[in-house]
Amino acid sequence: MIFRQEHEPGRLGLSDFTDTSVLGITVAGVVLGHRLYHFRLAFSGFEHAHVVLGGESFVALAEGLQNALWALGGAPREHRSDSLSAAFCNLERDAQEDLTLRYQGLMRHYDMIPTRNNLGVAHENGSIESSHGHLKKTLEDALLLRGSRDFDDLDAYRRFVDEIVGRRNANNRKRIELERPTLAALPKRRTADYEEKIVTVTSSGGFILRRVFYTAPSRLIGHRLRVHLYDDRLECFLGATAMMTLRRGRPVSESKGGHVVDYRHVIHALRKKPMALNNLVYRDQLFPHPAYARAYEALHQSVGDKRACKLTVELLALAHDRGCEIELAGLIDAELDAGRLPDLAMLNEWFGPNPASVPVIKVEFVPLSSYDELAAVYAVNPTSNLEVVA
Repeated sequence: MIFRQEHEPGRLGLSDFTDTSVLGITVAGVVLGHRLYHFRLAFSGFEHAHVVLGGESFVALAEGLQNALWALGGAPREHRSDSLSAAFCNLERDAQEDLTLRYQGLMRHYDMIPTRNNLGVAHENGSIESSHGHLKKTLEDALLLRGSRDFDDLDAYRRFVDEIVGRRNANNRKRIELERPTLAALPKRRTADYEEKIVTVTSSGGFILRRVFYTAPSRLIGHRLRVHLYDDRLECFLGATAMMTLRRGRPVSESKGGHVVDYRHVIHALRKKPMALNNLVYRDQLFPHPAYARAYEALHQSVGDKRACKLTVELLALAHDRGCEIELAGLIDAELDAGRLPDLAMLNEWFGPNPASVPVIKVEFVPLSSYDELAAVYAVNPTSNLEVVA
C-alpha cells in the first residue's frame, strides 16, 4: 500500500541515479555508456539532470547536486537519497568512512538535513523514482523528433539533455517560482565535488590511477602531480599551476586496466625509438583516428615491422607538428581506399609551409668594435645615461 504525501514548499529535495541505456545514445558513432544523476524538488517538481559516465559515486552525486542547487538558486531544508550502497560498493571500510564524512560535510555546507530511504525500497523515493520514467520518455520523444541518436561529442549531448530539462522546468515555472522564496540561501562558494589524489609521472611517460594509465607530457617525468578526480575528467596540477585536463578512463574489465593516451604527449620520444610502436601496450589507444591504425596495418603487411613503425610514427609526428590530424587522416583513408600506401614525402610536401608565405628576413650584425667604443665612453663618464638603439 502506498500512502500519498503532501509536501510543503522548500522542505525536500531528492537525488537518484537512473540508467539510460534504453535511449541508445551514441557519440561520434560509439555507444555512450552512461546514466543520469537526477535531482528533483518534491513540492514544485523543479528538476536537474547531469550526465554521469561512470557508476554511482560520491563525486557524481556531489557534482550533480551542486549543479542543481546553483541552477535553482537555493537549497531545500532536507536532502533525500537512496542508501548510496552502489557508491560504497567494493570500498574498504576506511574509504567508506571517508565518503560518509565527505557526504556529511557536503550537507553541512548547504545546511541541508541528509535523509535516506531504506535499502531496496524504491517507493520511499517515489517523488523522484516516478519522475525518472517521465524524463526518459520526454528524452525519447525528443530523440525521435531529432531524427538521430548520434551526437558529435559529449558536450552536444549534455546540451541536449539540459535543453529538454529546461523545457520541463519552464512548463512548471509557476510552482517553481512559488517555492523558490522558501529555499535557504546558497553559501558564497561551492564545496569540493572531486576526489584529490597525488600521482607520480613515471619513466613510462604517464601515471596509473584507479587501474587506468594516463599519458603526460615527457617534461613531467619524475614530478608529483595533484589530481582532481571528477566523474568525467582529471584536472592535473603541478603545485598550484594547472597543467592539463584529461578524459577520465575506466578499466576494461575486472582483470584488465584501461588506457587514456594522447599521442602528442609521447610522439617526440617515440620518434627516437620508433620500433617501440610494434609491441606497445597502448598502441591501439595511441592512434587519434582509425586511419592511422589502418595505415600501420597496411604498412606492416607490405614493408615489414621496422619500416612500418618508422613511417607510422612519422605520420603521427606530421599530424602533431602541422596541426593537421583530421585532414591527414582523410588523405590516408583516400590513399588506402585507392589501394596505395601513404606516401610520406608527398604528405610532407602537401602539409609543408608554402615557401612564398615565408618572409625573407635580412639580419644586419653590428660590428663588435661598436661595443668597445661604448665601453670607452662609459669608462670616461660612468654616470652618463647611455641609450643604445639597435
